[in-house]
Amino acid sequence: MAELLEEYTALVTRVLEHMVEDAPFPRRVRVLVRRSLPFASHHHHHPLLPAPVA
Repeated sequence: MAELLEEYTALVTRVLEHMVEDAPFPRRVRVLVRRSLPFASHHHHHPLLPAPVA
């Protein structure tokens, strides 16, 4: 259950990162918001969904 919650949180964080990146806020505000997200990446271009496992 903990792993599922962690994966869900990471996915929600990635979605929020993309939303904030496109938001009409000054760059400094967007950076501060992204840094406050749990599991936030420091890179900007991550896919929203992981690649399917073969």
